[in-house]
Amino acid sequence: MVSVLVKCPHCGKSLMNSGHKLDNAASIEVNLTYAGKHAPLYLSSLYGSYKAETDLNMPVGKVAGFRCPSCKADLKSTRKCDACGSQMIAFELKAGGQVQICSRRGCKKHVLEFQDADSELQAFYKSYLKALK
Repeated sequence: MVSVLVKCPHCGKSLMNSGHKLDNAASIEVNLTYAGKHAPLYLSSLYGSYKAETDLNMPVGKVAGFRCPSCKADLKSTRKCDACGSQMIAFELKAGGQVQICSRRGCKKHVLEFQDADSELQAFYKSYLKALK
């Protein structure tokens, strides 16, 4: 599996947390909001893994808010989830492009987009090959 490195699309600060590992890799850290409560959310940075950890009790099927821990900006995308209709959450890829995940707990829909498809896809592929070694 390939580890994606992401940053906030608003302030450009890294969302990677090497101190909190999931799947033996640095996690993606965001602030989760649900039912008026807030807590850190750690997501696996391995593309294709759905592992996540938070202290906030949120039932499957509910929609949460996601904010950058640095600038506190809402990470909501303009895109709606093709699977369930909820708002997508956007992260910028450090290598260029974007990864989006669904804001509904339990929905596995995600989107990987590259702005410069040739060079960014090639970099992603090289990262994948490196992970296999």
